[in-house]
Amino acid sequence: MTTTVEPLAAHIARTSFADLPEAAVKAAKVFILDTFSCAIAGSTGPSAAETLAAARGWGTGEEATVWAQGTRLPGPSAALVNAYQIHCLEFDCVFERGVIHPMSSLMSALLSEAERQTTLTGRAFTGKEFITAVAVGIDTSCSIAACSNAPMRFFRPAAVGGFGAAAACAKLRGYDKMQVWNTLGVMYGQTSGTMQAHVEGSMLLGLQVGFAARNALVACDLVAAGIEGPKDVISGQWGYLPLFEGDYDMEPVWSEIGKVFRLTQVGHKPFPSGRLTHFAVDGLQQLQAKHGFAPSDIAHIEVRCPPLAHRLVGRRPRLGAEPNYSKLCIPFVAARTLMTGGVLQDDFTPEILNDPATHALAEKVTVILDDNPDLNAFGPQTITVRLASGAIHEITIERAIGDPRNPLPRERQIEKFWRCWDLAAKPLPRENGERLIERIDHLDSVESVGELVGLVTPP
Repeated sequence: MTTTVEPLAAHIARTSFADLPEAAVKAAKVFILDTFSCAIAGSTGPSAAETLAAARGWGTGEEATVWAQGTRLPGPSAALVNAYQIHCLEFDCVFERGVIHPMSSLMSALLSEAERQTTLTGRAFTGKEFITAVAVGIDTSCSIAACSNAPMRFFRPAAVGGFGAAAACAKLRGYDKMQVWNTLGVMYGQTSGTMQAHVEGSMLLGLQVGFAARNALVACDLVAAGIEGPKDVISGQWGYLPLFEGDYDMEPVWSEIGKVFRLTQVGHKPFPSGRLTHFAVDGLQQLQAKHGFAPSDIAHIEVRCPPLAHRLVGRRPRLGAEPNYSKLCIPFVAARTLMTGGVLQDDFTPEILNDPATHALAEKVTVILDDNPDLNAFGPQTITVRLASGAIHEITIERAIGDPRNPLPRERQIEKFWRCWDLAAKPLPRENGERLIERIDHLDSVESVGELVGLVTPP
C-alpha cells in the first residue's frame, strides 16, 4: 500500500548523520542545550512535584532519569515527566510556521529511550546517532504541522509532536522503513491534545506534551512486539490532516522532505511566555529604550496582530489567574515588560499574579485583530503606545527576537541557560553546566549521550 506516509518513513529510515547539512547539526546542538535548560527550570514549575509523585506510582523500574530531580523511573514515565518539565514554563523552542514546540516531546522521549536501551542492553548511543534522530524527528513533526492552513483546534505541540517523538525513537532503534511506518501508525492511534487546556491556562497543557512523549515509546515497543498500525495516517480518509486540521496542502511541504531540514527553521523563546506575546515584549523593549517612558506615563497601548495571536493570546487579564493563563495573555505580559524591562519566571508568582498595579497597567492594553489572511501567522504585530502627555510611539515587529531570521545571540542563549540552571529542583554543580555546554557544542564527537544525562542529575 502506497500512501503519503511512505516518503516520510523512507526519509526517517535512510537518513544518516552524513546527510545532515552543517546548519542542521549546529541547530540541533543549539536546541538540545536550550531544551535541557527549559527542563531544568521546569523542575520547579507549577505541578512539577505533583507530576513526579504521580509518575512514581506507575510501575517499578529504573530505566531512565528525571532531569534535575535524579529520580529513576520506567522509560515511558520518565519521558512524560521530562516533557512536562520542558514545556510547563512556556519557555521551549518553537516552529512558528506550524505553531508547534517540536523539541519538548521529542527530546524527552529520545533521551529516555536511549537511557533505557543502555540499561536493558548495555548499548550506548553516540552524539551523531542522537543528532540524526533529532533531525528526522523534527522533520516529521514540523512537516506535518506546516501542511495545515487551518486555525488550531487541537493542541498541535502534543498532537503533532508525538509523531516527531515516535519517528526519533524509531530512528534510534534502527527501524527500517516498514517499522517506522508502523510506528507512526501506532502513534496516531494515541494522538490527542485539546486546546481547552490552553484557553483555561490549565497545567494539562504541558502534560499533553508529556503524554505524546510517553506514547512514542509505547508505539516503538508495540511495533517491536509485532503490532502493525494503520498506514494512511496523515492524509487518509480519517488521517491526521483531514480529521484534526481539515484545511491543508501537503505538496509544497512534502516536496521538500530530505531536501530541507526543518531544524534550521526552529526558533528560540527568550521569555517564559507564549511565543505570540514576544512581539509585544520585543516592541515595548525597543520603544521604552528609545523614548524612555515609564509605566506611569502610559495612557493606552494597542497591539494589532494576526488572527492566531488575537485568538490565542488576545485574552483579557484576570486577577489571580493561573500562571499559564497569564503567560498566554498579551496585556499581562506587556505590563510586566513595562514594569521590569523584560519577562522572567518571577513575573508569574502568586504575588505578581495578584498585584493590583500590574493589573491596572494591563487593563490599559488592547489587542486588536488585523486583516492578515494567514490563520497561522505569528506576525507582523504593531505596537502603539499613547502617553498621557499626548505623545504616540509605534513600532511594527515583523519577526520577534528568537526567530531564525532574527536569531537570539549566543550570549543571550547562554544567559538563558544559566538563569534556568539556577532554578533546578535540586542544586546542580556549576561545573556540570559548564561541562554540559562544552559537550553539546561537540556533541558529534560524544561517544555516549548518557553522559549528558549524568550532567543534569543531582549529585
